[in-house]
Amino acid sequence: MPVVTDTEDAVVTALLDALPSGTQGVDSVERMRAWLDLHPDEYAVVLGPHLDLDDALKVCEDLRTTRPTVSVVLVRTEVDTAVLTRAMQAGARDVVPHGDTAGVAAAVSRAHELHVALRGPSGAHQLGRVVTVFSPKGGVGKTTMAVNLALALADGGARRVCLVDLDLAFGDVAITMQLFPTHSIEHAIGSEHDLDVDQLDDLLTRHDKSLMVLAAPAHPDARERVTPALVTRVLRTLRESFDHVVVDTAPAFDEQVLTALDETDECIIVATLDVPTLKNVKVALETLDMLDIARGHRHLLLNRADDAVGIGPDKVETILGMPIATQVGSSIAIAASTNSGVPLVVDSPDHPGSTALRALAASLAGDSVPAPAGTGSTPEGEQAGAQESQNGTSRGKARFRMRREG
Repeated sequence: MPVVTDTEDAVVTALLDALPSGTQGVDSVERMRAWLDLHPDEYAVVLGPHLDLDDALKVCEDLRTTRPTVSVVLVRTEVDTAVLTRAMQAGARDVVPHGDTAGVAAAVSRAHELHVALRGPSGAHQLGRVVTVFSPKGGVGKTTMAVNLALALADGGARRVCLVDLDLAFGDVAITMQLFPTHSIEHAIGSEHDLDVDQLDDLLTRHDKSLMVLAAPAHPDARERVTPALVTRVLRTLRESFDHVVVDTAPAFDEQVLTALDETDECIIVATLDVPTLKNVKVALETLDMLDIARGHRHLLLNRADDAVGIGPDKVETILGMPIATQVGSSIAIAASTNSGVPLVVDSPDHPGSTALRALAASLAGDSVPAPAGTGSTPEGEQAGAQESQNGTSRGKARFRMRREG
């Protein structure tokens, strides 16, 4: 899918509305280059009017030699002979006036035709991976971790990521990110057998950091009408156009959560350092073993990891029988970022919690990035850390094998 680049979010949104479903939007040339590095089959780059012309032409010149099958479409506020001449010399395929979204759409369509002519019809499409964030107990910061992990995976638009709020009765993803969605998963009810990428794309809400969100229903009574079959259809459809699908679940083994776990490639289990939570997590792990869910692909995220409470990380690993993948310490900054609607990894990218979550995201994405060693944290969040999961991410995914009746 094409990638749109502009420093103004409103311009990116307008261009995305005119382009095919799955088009990515980023706010800088650096993010666009990172997207291209991760998507070798990209066919079009749209450079918006607020980018410096010299920078935009430099992109054209670079791609002309390094990625000749990628067409660059320049969108400029002023299109005169001088701009057209320089664009042609740099290797741009099209120059379109700002505001002519139909012209941009036509240029991208021509770019796709050229791509197919040069490289032939695309072969097998690589599906995205589903990352489910789960805890059997509420109040452990699961949604906060899911939101920040999804943003870390998106990496400012380098990867296409969708965050699905599957806490269907009391989902908080939208309000945590200060989003006001006009559509939710409720609007897909009844489409279990015919929901497609284009229809689902219309239900998504875009966060300004290039993350797409499928919100939970506005009212709890819709929960029972979201069938397991619909959950399966939604996740499998999202796989087709996203690199990662992050699922924030309800703190229960209900039918919808079990179905999501059935589709899961990597399962993030969130726990805190208190006896009731650890007891529930232990029981949940035994249940996952019994159902053969994500065996070998589970990652323990220890939230509010403070040594002062009397239970240390070593004891947690002994109790649960699995290594800690990531630790995030208690921090006023985390609570403040949640209340402000600006997630931690955006609001404070250098915060130890942000560093820990980016390390986990890098591990899930298969990036060779060393993670900081796991440490404890003071209540003020002075220390936090992360360590690579020992489960790995390259093995085949486990499947949910229990047949559910009804």
